[in-house]
Amino acid sequence: MIGNDWDIVLENEFKKDYFYKLLKTVQLEYSKKTIYPSKKQVFRAFRYTSYKDLKVVILGQDPYHGEGEAEGLSFSVPKGIKRPPSLNNIFKELHDDLGLNISDSSSLVPWAKQGVLLLNTVLTVEKDKAGSHKDLGWQIFTDEVIKKINEKKEPVVFILWGNYARSKKKFITNPKHLVIESAHPSPLSAYNGFFGSKPFSKTNDFLIKNNLRPINWQI
Repeated sequence: MIGNDWDIVLENEFKKDYFYKLLKTVQLEYSKKTIYPSKKQVFRAFRYTSYKDLKVVILGQDPYHGEGEAEGLSFSVPKGIKRPPSLNNIFKELHDDLGLNISDSSSLVPWAKQGVLLLNTVLTVEKDKAGSHKDLGWQIFTDEVIKKINEKKEPVVFILWGNYARSKKKFITNPKHLVIESAHPSPLSAYNGFFGSKPFSKTNDFLIKNNLRPINWQI
């Protein structure tokens, strides 16, 4: 399914009836409608960030629903695609937090390659219809993913932006982990606690404290 150690970690989940039905339903959706991201990118976050190497989770809700935007990583869009407002604000906070230059690129693949799991809780969406796949069963699967990460012996940072992501905090019970939470970076809420929250420096401080390599956040 994935091609790395996630196949072992999630082996039992892949065998469950709900997951089989979920994949069958999603396959049907792809055959009839325009669905994002592309089929080959649905599990892309897991392919870039193995379970063993995972150090940080940035939790999103569902993929971007505009043409060409979704690439299987939460908040990330491919190079050459106009940067969505939430990602603009993420980069602004990154600059204010760490003083890093804001790149022309909007793809967060460099983060994923360093152990940042860019996980949406719903992995597909119909074109121009935000939240259209929220009831298909993806959240059963991604809740289990969060629970499996919670079981890791190595410390992990969970970055939860907005009320929806923060609702998943109940699955993070391992005291070894760090939860960083704030308002969502969307223009509607960024000034209500996202700006100035310093999630990137807080993450690296925690990783260094736990003898783990910090993330190079520069894109």
